Amino acid sequence: MRQAVVAVVDPFEATPGRPSRYLYASSLGSILLCIGLWIRAKTLGEDERGNAERRAIFVGLWPPMFWLIGDAARRSERRRRSLARRWLLRS
Repeated sequence: MRQAVVAVVDPFEATPGRPSRYLYASSLGSILLCIGLWIRAKTLGEDERGNAERRAIFVGLWPPMFWLIGDAARRSERRRRSLARRWLLRS
């Protein structure tokens, strides 16, 4: 006799491919963007430099967020594969 299967809604299911890779790449890309904005801020005049530096610092807050979301997506991918393997072994 089979048990009932409970459907769990996974926010990463709708994304094709492996979303964790895209999120890790976004994290590294935002680090490069932050460095680029910081270097650009050093080339501006004193009156515009403060705003440009704040923009670079703001973008510098993105990498940890993207990385942590990527970790959550990777865990979700692994859990989904593990559940699929268990389901195939039972059948």
